[in-house]
Amino acid sequence: MTTVIAHRGASRAAPENTLEAFRLARRQGADMVELDVRRTADGVLVVHHDAWLADGIPIVAVAAADLPPHIPGLADALAACEGMGVNLEIKNLPGEPDFDDGDAVALAVAAAVTDLGLADRILVSSFNLRTVDTVHVSAPELATAWLLVSVPDVAETVERTARHGHRALHPHDALVDAALVDACHRAGLAVNVWTVDDPERIRALAAMGVDGICTNVPDVALAALGRT
Repeated sequence: MTTVIAHRGASRAAPENTLEAFRLARRQGADMVELDVRRTADGVLVVHHDAWLADGIPIVAVAAADLPPHIPGLADALAACEGMGVNLEIKNLPGEPDFDDGDAVALAVAAAVTDLGLADRILVSSFNLRTVDTVHVSAPELATAWLLVSVPDVAETVERTARHGHRALHPHDALVDAALVDACHRAGLAVNVWTVDDPERIRALAAMGVDGICTNVPDVALAALGRT
């Protein structure tokens, strides 16, 4: 069965990365939720996609207590996702104000998930390969995945992901065809595709054998897959 992953929650119908969006995803029947993690000035892990608030102030420059109330802490977000798996994406990109060129943010996320006792339903991903490498080494019980916007060489990318000990590849939808899916599966990797809202494409990806589909409309995806 193809896993339906609610992208930042049921984000077409509710504000993204909010407790409301996560709870709605659960009511709609999503299997998993994808959410984004950043850190505040005082080192608290919070859920927000962009590095900046709406007024342009970087999240990393603001204490957690001073953030707008719609931005949840990681623990509250995970509680709102009860009953679902969670794809926790660590935002850690060069050029953004909260970029960590060491291992602090990865270690903090690994420790937080482990302390909450939720390792069995968490998948940690990042575009930053070093970040997920660090999570894997520090907490090998946590499933990890490499997010990609390009795959210049399928064989090299798949081999590298598997060699680093990760369990999944997360390619953008435009990169995905049957050859990529087959190469990943031969290497023992799952393929979770982002971000797909079109029912016809959802069915086509499922027919290719992808393991998960990240979508802003989990209710639409479930209907497309005949699960409602």
